[in-house]
Amino acid sequence: MVKKPETERLIEGELQSEDKLLDKQLRPRTLKEYVGQQQVKGNLNIFLQAARQRGEPIEHVLLYGPPGLGKTTLAHIIANEVGANIRVTSGPAIERAGDLAAILTNLEAGDILFIDEIHRLNKVIEEVLYPAMEDFALDLVIGKGPSARTVRLDLPRFTLIGATTRYHLLSGPLRNRFGVTYRLNFYEPKEMMEIISRSSKLLGFPLEPAAAEVVATRSRATPRVANRLLKRVRDFVQVKGAPQATLALATQALDQLQVDPLGLDDLDRQILRVIIEKFKGGPVGVNSVAAALQEEAATIEEIYEPFLMQLGFLQRTPRGRVVTEAAYEHIGIVPPPAGQAKFV
Repeated sequence: MVKKPETERLIEGELQSEDKLLDKQLRPRTLKEYVGQQQVKGNLNIFLQAARQRGEPIEHVLLYGPPGLGKTTLAHIIANEVGANIRVTSGPAIERAGDLAAILTNLEAGDILFIDEIHRLNKVIEEVLYPAMEDFALDLVIGKGPSARTVRLDLPRFTLIGATTRYHLLSGPLRNRFGVTYRLNFYEPKEMMEIISRSSKLLGFPLEPAAAEVVATRSRATPRVANRLLKRVRDFVQVKGAPQATLALATQALDQLQVDPLGLDDLDRQILRVIIEKFKGGPVGVNSVAAALQEEAATIEEIYEPFLMQLGFLQRTPRGRVVTEAAYEHIGIVPPPAGQAKFV
């Protein structure tokens, strides 16, 4: 398992302790309220309408994509749209086959079971899930040794919604048992503006359009990060005694939080500086970078590097990591033709 940073990062898409209440407060309840993901919304709307017209429970749904994009929100919206009860759990929380059996036998017809981080299900538990998804039956082994026997219990027809950030870690048999699969993508700037404006109204926090734009551009195209930054800007504006968030106040707040105009924080910039200053811009192996930062290589690879690569600031080559010219420019270092870089 990848080790997470010891301190929670403002710009991290993963769910944090402070997000639970905020997510619940700002979460849209219908597809109409849900901003962005137009293709997913269009397909999902047809899928739900067809099921309602037939009077049938919906098929099993798999949602995947980077953290913080709204997979849990969509699961609750689906339940709300079809008028179903939703039971929420996660892959790591289901430790034994008996835990899953207890959950499944307590479901009623038409209920939705939402399993977050479904890729972290134990393989033994996953095999118990197969007949439950396919035949709506639960196979239990009673007794041990030669006297052991299998008992099949019928389950009510339920819908499983699985969510994962690691689609590739799901086994083929599990993936194949989902009727529909949707990938959530990063949001467009216009969509981020709309999300932030909606959240500010729900929080009762006046926000100038220019202030909403600066929060949007620093939110890594991720709604959860946007709402978290919006909350910090609200705190800053409140302490300053201002009636609303202006462009100047929002910029000052985010600068003080060390979140730059592209959404990089101090840890992101440290990685770039270490590669530039200690390894002349690369190529350098991730283990060397990790040693210089006193961090685990897997953490750098899976938590920090993806966004730097998305921005085009870092490249993974066969010889190692290489910082691009755009990264030099962003952190204020002149890229040398050959040799040592100099600060501007």
